[in-house]
Amino acid sequence: MSDPTRQIGELRTQIDEVDDRILELLNQRARFNAEIGKLKASEDQAAFVPGRELDIFERLAAKNAGPFPSAAIRQVFREIISASIAVQRRVSVAYLGPRATYSHQAAIQQFGRMAELISSATIAEIFERVESESAEFGVVPVENSNEGIVSLTLDLFVDSPLTICAEIHVAIHHDLLSKEKSLSQIRDVYSHPQGLAQCRRWLDLNLRGARQHPTHSTASAAELVADRPAAAAIASPLAADLYGLQALGSSIEDNRDNTTRFLVIGRTPSTRSDRDITSILFSIKRDLSGALYRALEPFAQNGVNLTRIESRPTRERAWEYVFFCDFEGNSEDPAVARAIEELRRRCDFLKVLGSYPQASGGE
Repeated sequence: MSDPTRQIGELRTQIDEVDDRILELLNQRARFNAEIGKLKASEDQAAFVPGRELDIFERLAAKNAGPFPSAAIRQVFREIISASIAVQRRVSVAYLGPRATYSHQAAIQQFGRMAELISSATIAEIFERVESESAEFGVVPVENSNEGIVSLTLDLFVDSPLTICAEIHVAIHHDLLSKEKSLSQIRDVYSHPQGLAQCRRWLDLNLRGARQHPTHSTASAAELVADRPAAAAIASPLAADLYGLQALGSSIEDNRDNTTRFLVIGRTPSTRSDRDITSILFSIKRDLSGALYRALEPFAQNGVNLTRIESRPTRERAWEYVFFCDFEGNSEDPAVARAIEELRRRCDFLKVLGSYPQASGGE
């Protein structure tokens, strides 16, 4: 036996020993997690604590000395946490669209693959599933860095009793997926119209002669080309795994800074963290001069940093608007509580949608 062959065999033996230790530690972690679950249940505490999970991801990434890539730490421990929770029970999560959509990706990013992920046809259906307790949580899109707000999501919050439990930032990366082996074999490209538009420059440079076909979603495009020769789909990397496709081009979008923000909705508030933001909605008397200025004044007076404001027309009366705001801090923080209470006195209507941990930069 040659020396390199012997060394490879010895190293593989050591890897097997490491894997055995990892397995033992994973089971030990699952047992600890089960004990925590029992204690939480006895105190009626929330099982889903997004702030704690973010702390775990960031602590381990900061502690990592390599060579294991820090970018992979979140993915690995996301699945470890998901599997540990599933030992007790599977968390049910409704998301928008068929498998392999970016909403599906957001749900996996937040809850892991061991959660029970429930495909839903509309955003309204997600709200209905969570409200009726057929799903514990829902994942809904709220804004995109290129396309702006998702109006329907904001509208549904007005009458819904649900609360925001967490936020998820998903970087939108499009891959060209196919069963074929090379670009030269591709004659037809399928995707959602936005997917085709967002990859126009790449398509002009690399597949100028290919016919382009719009589909209902990027996921449906991937499913379609899985059994179609000389065809490719513009879809998420997740679609490649789910439909057995290979990437002939990765991150082919024209704008690399395309991000969608999703919200996790549930029936109970999120556990307080040290990185919280709060979302509210309110309406004002439109016939009062300077009414919006007066409404926002308490934030400045109490040193609360307003990070986002959007307006939507009400469905009840013409030319009246509901405002959606995000700001730093938890609704129970003294300064935030004072600002909210003063705002309430100046408004026709105010609703706190939830305080929840701000998504980390790695999301």
